[in-house]
Amino acid sequence: MTTSSSPSASLVLLILLLCTASHTIPTLSSANIEAYPSIPGTQTTTDLSNNGELDLAPVRREVYGGGRIIDISHRYTPDMPSWDSVDGVGQFLWLPKSIKNGSLANNSEMKLPTHTGTHVDAPGHVFDHYFDAGFDVDTLDLDVLNGQALLVDVPRDKNITAEVMKSLNIPRGVRRVLFRTLNTDRRLMFKKEFDTSYVGFMKDGAQWLVDNTDIKLVGIDYLSVAAYDDLIPSHLVLLEGREIILVEGLKLDGVQPGIYSVHCLPLRLLGAEGSPIRCILIK
Repeated sequence: MTTSSSPSASLVLLILLLCTASHTIPTLSSANIEAYPSIPGTQTTTDLSNNGELDLAPVRREVYGGGRIIDISHRYTPDMPSWDSVDGVGQFLWLPKSIKNGSLANNSEMKLPTHTGTHVDAPGHVFDHYFDAGFDVDTLDLDVLNGQALLVDVPRDKNITAEVMKSLNIPRGVRRVLFRTLNTDRRLMFKKEFDTSYVGFMKDGAQWLVDNTDIKLVGIDYLSVAAYDDLIPSHLVLLEGREIILVEGLKLDGVQPGIYSVHCLPLRLLGAEGSPIRCILIK
């Protein structure tokens, strides 16, 4: 004997079919899927409009956290200035092992002077007996390189002399000062050819800083803290006591003068008298 399906059974079957259809995986398209959800403050990394293929465009930023964090280190490029060079840094990055050439992963190699771009000086930079004794970048005090800092604008018509230092009225107790000079206005760190007319400390200005302030971190906006005409004498004054750390090549464009929290971290290069450094300000 045969039996016919009841209306209720047919209804259950129809519901099951509809549920199955609704859970079918959709075809990928930019309209209905995003591989990585957007992160606040960034652009999306997903674009499937190019014939269904992922088209990635990284976002390079100078500020983070809605402007709370400011990157004051320069991006390394072949055209950035290098000491006494008219041709800039040149090629410094190679890719000897690449996925395209059959390697399991991309592995770059780099060759770069340690005093390139935004960098830090250790006492062994200008004192050979300190160099031999091992006063390298690995011995620098991270407490000095991280903490409250004052950003000041230097008068634009002269190097940093004793007279200029006195005019800045930096109070006792201030331990970290970033000096913004005409170098920033002239965008010297964005020009390939090294420029000897940059602004820096003269010997008497360095001596005034040592004798009359509590500054232990000196930051400046070109490749040397010392003016070209007083290059070694100024360095000797600042580094002789091994208490002052020099941070050079800072990117201070568009940053308002004032008090910030500065954070600078050199690489732990055993035996090196200088190191590239990532430096940020936090409001």
